[in-house]
Amino acid sequence: MDQDQIKALFDQQAAGYDTQWAKTAPIRECLHFLLDSLFADLPDDARILCVGAGTGAEIAHLAARHPGWHFVAVEPSGAMLEACRQKAERAGFADSCTFLEGYLESLPADPIHDAATCFLVSQFLVDEAERVRFFAEIARRLKPGAPLASSDLASDVASPEYEVLLRAWMTMMATSEVSPEMIERMRHAYAYDVGVLPPARIASMIAAGGFELPVPFFQAGLIHAWCSRRA
Repeated sequence: MDQDQIKALFDQQAAGYDTQWAKTAPIRECLHFLLDSLFADLPDDARILCVGAGTGAEIAHLAARHPGWHFVAVEPSGAMLEACRQKAERAGFADSCTFLEGYLESLPADPIHDAATCFLVSQFLVDEAERVRFFAEIARRLKPGAPLASSDLASDVASPEYEVLLRAWMTMMATSEVSPEMIERMRHAYAYDVGVLPPARIASMIAAGGFELPVPFFQAGLIHAWCSRRA
């Protein structure tokens, strides 16, 4: 899928996105729990870049704990960004957010952010050189030494371990409000439209984009997450 197709897919899913994936909340909550520790040394007025912010799950989590932080939510899907905005308004932290509909390149390339999140985004870039450039664009907008917390689907798809994980992952997905047809579409997408790569290879691309020592800090099924700092 190209960028326009991915954007259209998320536009269609936005209205019911949070409800659809509510049963997978334990994965998200554990990731956010660990994120608190990774960002613990940030200043009280930190500026956080949230790339592919979606409906704003990590922003809501962090804003509740750090009322002085400012969040820059970058999201190409207008419908997802509107859901993010509505969530922020309901929870009372909308004034702490800047909402930008578009891609990272539409944000000024100034190194003014104290940290960044990028959850389940780079996996949609199947060209590896483009994926490295994506991480480089994040790095350009971070202060030197600023942390990046990122996650993606990752596995060695040629390994027997992948089949075990994929089967368990699809079973878990089926417990959510996901139709069998969507499950099959996801299986097809993982094979052809999503850059599911071995974790070490993704870490090397993060490093090539201008980050130091990507450290794995979380895994749940096929989701892997890394913490790294702008070189």
